[in-house]
Amino acid sequence: MLYRLLFVSLAIILLLASGAVGKEGAKMSTFSIESTAFKDNTSIPKQYTCDGKDINPPLVIRNVPNGTRSLALIVDDPDAPVGVWVHWVLWNIDPGTTQIAENSVPAGAVQGKNDFRKTNYGGPCPPSGTHRYFFKLYALDTKLDLSSNAKKQDLEKAMKGHILGEAQTMGLYKR
Repeated sequence: MLYRLLFVSLAIILLLASGAVGKEGAKMSTFSIESTAFKDNTSIPKQYTCDGKDINPPLVIRNVPNGTRSLALIVDDPDAPVGVWVHWVLWNIDPGTTQIAENSVPAGAVQGKNDFRKTNYGGPCPPSGTHRYFFKLYALDTKLDLSSNAKKQDLEKAMKGHILGEAQTMGLYKR
């Protein structure tokens, strides 16, 4: 009997530590972002790059955390020769959004300045080699009051202390 109690107790501790069970004992779903155009850690199709139509790929958002008031998205390339290169910054996405369609911005969302000095999506355009492009989604407990001139650093500063959850997917591109 004692062994059974120890086993059950250990199983519950492991489940709680893994995040699989929440406070109420219900199974929690994982906040996620993915694309229907490419799988995580695979090549981004040419049409979503500077060599194609240079439009954003379709994105699917799942299991937004409870209490989320807005979502924010940062797309960047840490492999750029000049350091991290920002391709897209987008915030005040409605938390009920389940997808960002190809070549679109959700209604009410605000786009900031990317490193192309534009306020839109700028697709992968590596000078050489294979680069990684991270699509990082943040669930926030507030809406943000930023102008469309804001950059990634401004967005990150405004999000500080307001992040309820993070999700990401990554695509690769080589010219």
